[in-house]
Amino acid sequence: MKKLQVDSLAEKKIKQGIQLLYSRDIKVDFELNQLVSLFNKNNQFLGTAYLSEQNKGIGWVLSKNEVVLDLNYFIALFKVAKSKRHDYILSTQTNAFRVFNQDGDHFGGLTIDIYDDFALFSWYNEFVVSQKAIILEAFNLVFPEINGIYEKLRIKNASYQSAHLYGKEAPEKFLIKENDINYQIFLNDGLMTGIFLDQHDVRNHLTKGLANQKSVLNLFSYTAAFSVASVVGGAKKTDSVDLAKRSKELSIAHFKANNLPLDNHNFIIMDVFEYFKYAKRKQLKYDLIIIDPPSFARNKKQTFSVQKDYHRLVSQSLDILEPNGSLILSTNAANLTKKQFKKQIEKGLGKVNYDITQFQQLPNDFTVNNSDESSNYLKVFTIKVTQ
Repeated sequence: MKKLQVDSLAEKKIKQGIQLLYSRDIKVDFELNQLVSLFNKNNQFLGTAYLSEQNKGIGWVLSKNEVVLDLNYFIALFKVAKSKRHDYILSTQTNAFRVFNQDGDHFGGLTIDIYDDFALFSWYNEFVVSQKAIILEAFNLVFPEINGIYEKLRIKNASYQSAHLYGKEAPEKFLIKENDINYQIFLNDGLMTGIFLDQHDVRNHLTKGLANQKSVLNLFSYTAAFSVASVVGGAKKTDSVDLAKRSKELSIAHFKANNLPLDNHNFIIMDVFEYFKYAKRKQLKYDLIIIDPPSFARNKKQTFSVQKDYHRLVSQSLDILEPNGSLILSTNAANLTKKQFKKQIEKGLGKVNYDITQFQQLPNDFTVNNSDESSNYLKVFTIKVTQ
């Protein structure tokens, strides 16, 4: 195993428990896609890591001890991960959840989601892909109840995005259950599945009274899962807005899966900023507005970045919010801290009076590295505007 020296700042991060490595952390030439031993400038051993380029960072620390990536290593990882999700595995109300979550389960670059009796592996770099055979062997030993395995390659310039690996093949579209609500999902169609599992606590919040008897606007709605949860929770009207043409068909499928009427529930294919203008012209008002944009987006007219532009969404939503209405403001941008996100929100709210009624982050199945704030990437503020 190659020995690599890191600088004092990287040493401090590693000792704090931060697992993600960047190229600036390593002060010598290095080759990618290998397991390495990390040392400080005094030749003190700091831990075992692997190096491989992905959308963030250049590798991950795996342990502060020497490790061998053999079958027993991965079996041990998966046994611990499975025990942490004991309540989800036994649940009769939910059968879709995350069972392995990168650095929260001490192996960055890999996530595994359960969808009923199927597992979906997401590989984030080439080194993890190189370990695929032994990882799958270990998983099958720890999760024998899983009947079929799918994968997503979240790697730049990958030759394919999605595939069935082995075992039982899932239907092209099928239903999963979350808090006794049905959602139609798909496992082998690009990188998406039809639902973002990390938002299941927020959806549950909507079913427990937050949306009751309210008119709800769901922006960047994707497949309108927030809208479905709102209707189950008693919403009298929902408008779901997304620019993607496919979103309407997929959203209606969620409604039909729960035998929900479509009356008073609309699906609008439109740019969100254009919809703000439309809603103002039509004098539309909402009791609850949900804003969960992608971290970065571009269309023909403009680009959008959560870091720079989220405040615009907040300020423009105020124009169509009923007096004493509420906002659910969400981002999954790992590079935006809670403090920075709150500043964007405060800038958008301006001088209006408001109360933060709830703050949520990743649910329990999305285990996080508590030493690294960016690991707990989801940040959701529920705000009541008291005009």
